[in-house]
Amino acid sequence: PVHVLVQRQHRLLGREAGPLPRGWPLTPYRLARLNLILRALDLRDGGATYRQIAVELGREDAAKLSASDWKMSASRSFVVRLVRDGIAIMKGDYRKLLRIR
Repeated sequence: PVHVLVQRQHRLLGREAGPLPRGWPLTPYRLARLNLILRALDLRDGGATYRQIAVELGREDAAKLSASDWKMSASRSFVVRLVRDGIAIMKGDYRKLLRIR
């Protein structure tokens, strides 16, 4: 973004850089979610099932659910979204992390 280039130029000239853009650095929530996304994607790439990923990410209840309950569980939906978002980031959506929000 232009703002980052201006900050760098200011620093090179020995001037004050100014504030970071709104929304940067990432909030603690977004950092935690990004961490979960990366862990879920690593596990999926390693051959883990969605249920195994859920258990690895601290959703122990997933291991105890019947097959039909698992298919409708919030834990499954959560893990599927994490993996889907991880694949999107891997395919180029990582640039959204750099956009000013």
